[in-house]
Parts: sequence; structure tokens; C-alpha cells
Amino acid sequence: MTKEESLLAKRFLDLSRQAGQKNVVLFSDFLNLNELNIFKQGISELYSGYEIFGGYELSERQMIAFIPDALCYTWNYPIACLKITPVNKKFAEHLSHRDVLGSLMNLGIERCKLGDILVNEDEIYVFCHQKILAYLMEELTRIRHTVVKSEEIQPESFSFEPEKELVEGIITSNRLDNVIACICKISRSQASQWIKGGKVFLNNRQALQTTTECKAGELISVRSIGRFRFVDSYGETRKGRLKIQYEKYL
Repeated sequence: MTKEESLLAKRFLDLSRQAGQKNVVLFSDFLNLNELNIFKQGISELYSGYEIFGGYELSERQMIAFIPDALCYTWNYPIACLKITPVNKKFAEHLSHRDVLGSLMNLGIERCKLGDILVNEDEIYVFCHQKILAYLMEELTRIRHTVVKSEEIQPESFSFEPEKELVEGIITSNRLDNVIACICKISRSQASQWIKGGKVFLNNRQALQTTTECKAGELISVRSIGRFRFVDSYGETRKGRLKIQYEKYL
């Protein structure tokens, strides 16, 4: 671990210890996949129970709730969902994830206070810490040249089906390096480097072994590239190679 990673691991243990001592639920900031992986490596050392959530089922950036054993009250994650739409659709630009994140960063928001940013054709959803919701609703009035308006969406009314594309490929085996090479359109040696370098996650856990077998339904995240779901293999070619299907999240 780097010095920063070691400090983060100690921070998790400290939050867990405080939760048990004070008998209250304490929360981390929103964590990326690498930070979540650091947490999972130290689960056996925790002083409390825990849960992980990011506001919706397929969230990538998530908070950890540290839960004391003797807790006797109900609690909720301090996560809010902001729905952003253009004031005038006729003059709205096509906005990307980067555009939205850039506008939020320009407001002085720390990335750790923001969860996933989901961009549809006409709607944008931003998950954030409850404490900054009012500030965002007041200050986020423009993304690039598009004037926007915001409203809070309650978790029970939130529904999001990510856009995805079903793609087919051919691999020699279900080994992770073969699958990554196929879905990312790179060589197997390059895929191996990415895996060993900590760039690949299976079901939000860092996967460092190139020989790990991908199973049907597993979620694959490749840092800086995107997210995929390995559907399954469905037959063989005449040369004995596997035909596979995977979903690419757009």
C-alpha cells in the first residue's frame, strides 16, 4: 500500500471503532472502486458491522456505514439524489459525464462528496452527500452553455435503467485476461498488465489474478475504460473457441 492508502485503511478502522464506542452509525465519504477494495482488505479487523450503498442498486461510487452491534434506532444513508434537466430542451446541448463533473468541480465540490453521475439524453442524476444538496440546487444553474434546473428525487421514486449494448465476442477460455482482451479490444498481454496493475474489478472487487475465471452475470469494471457485464458463453466455434456475450454500459 502507498502512504495515502495506509492512512485510508486506518481511517476506516477509526470510524469502525468510534461507531462501536459511541453506539452510533458513522459513514465514510463516497469511495471509488480502489478505495472500496482497500476497505474490503481490512474487513477482518473492523470493530463494528458495516453496509455499503451508493444510492441505487448498480452504483459504483459508494458509502460505507459502520454499524455498532448494540444499535437500537433506525438510520438512513446521508445520500441525496439530484435530478437535473435543461430549462429549455430546444436549446440544450448534448452533455457528457465529464461536462457535469466539471461544472460540479467548478463549484468547489470535493469529489468524495459526490457519488455516481448518471447522464441520459434529457435527464441527469447526481448522487451527493445530503449536506451539499441545498448548495447544489441553488448554485448549479448552468452546465457548459446549457441553463439547467434541479430538484431532489426521493430514493423510493428513483428509477434508472442504464443504457447498454449486447455485444458478442470469441475467446479461448473464460480466463479474465482473455475476457478483458476481448471486451476492451486489446492484446492479452496488455490485458494482463491492466489486471496486475489493479485496473480491473470484478463485482466491485479488485481482481489481480489473470487466471480468474469469469462467471455468468459478473460485473466487470475497467478503470478509465468503462463497465461491462459478462453474460455467458453460448457455444464454440469450429476451432473450439468460446462464443461469448457481454453487455457494455454506455
